[in-house]
Amino acid sequence: MNRIPDVDMTDKVVIVTGSNTGIGKAIARDLALMGATVVLACRSRERAEAAASDIIDQTDNQQVDVMLVDLSSQDSIRDFCERFRGKYERLDVLINNAGVWPSERALTVDDIELTWATNVLGYFLLTNELIELLRKSAPARIVNVASGFAGQLDLDDVQFERRRFEGWRAYRQSKQANRMLTWTLAERLEGSGVTAHAIHPGGVSTELFREWRGPMAFFQSIYDRVASRTPTQGADTATYVAVAPKLENVTGGYWFNRRQRRRKFYDVTAMKQLWELCERMTQRAD
Repeated sequence: MNRIPDVDMTDKVVIVTGSNTGIGKAIARDLALMGATVVLACRSRERAEAAASDIIDQTDNQQVDVMLVDLSSQDSIRDFCERFRGKYERLDVLINNAGVWPSERALTVDDIELTWATNVLGYFLLTNELIELLRKSAPARIVNVASGFAGQLDLDDVQFERRRFEGWRAYRQSKQANRMLTWTLAERLEGSGVTAHAIHPGGVSTELFREWRGPMAFFQSIYDRVASRTPTQGADTATYVAVAPKLENVTGGYWFNRRQRRRKFYDVTAMKQLWELCERMTQRAD
């Protein structure tokens, strides 16, 4: 697909989570090419600094910053947001991209199942901690990297405490939640100048599957060879939704290949329940 060369992002500040590799790195590179100040929000300093060096070399944009955050830890997210607000006076685009797909059930430092903590609560808490800065910077945009591989959300058992844990199922429900939270957020932000969209990047060969073993790893390796998109191709829709001028006043969409798609899972009651659940699960302990 064509890039978006005519958009000037000079003086704009962007956060891309999980941007040391894969889709996130490609999105960050796209935005750096447009002149944006890009903050790579990543867990590994070594890998993030290597990514930043690559992006600077490829774009000649020196405004590529590394800030550490562990999206599975709520204290780490809050600390990141405090540091970001102390360093930057504006935030024009927030791209929630970081995600995990563990093969076995694991708990975070907050005693929350890792997939839900990172893929859902990480998006939710980071966005809400930065929402006032986004409002002050309006027009601003939030782009949540979701997936077409979504479904089977069980609001009574999001942490697989009753169900048998399967990594693909945990990932799939997290991506349904990403979509539903995005639409709720868009409605809550109506009239603020801040828009919110969810996107599907397509099937992309990334390090998301690095923990897979056995048959799933075998089938993924075949898929990578014959059908998978590159990270650059996967980044295209996220970049487009983040910067396209004609979308400045458009919000609440689900996008794939630069086109809005049907909002499957749009259920007002379930969306309200999900939002309230995430609020409870991210409430700061006294």
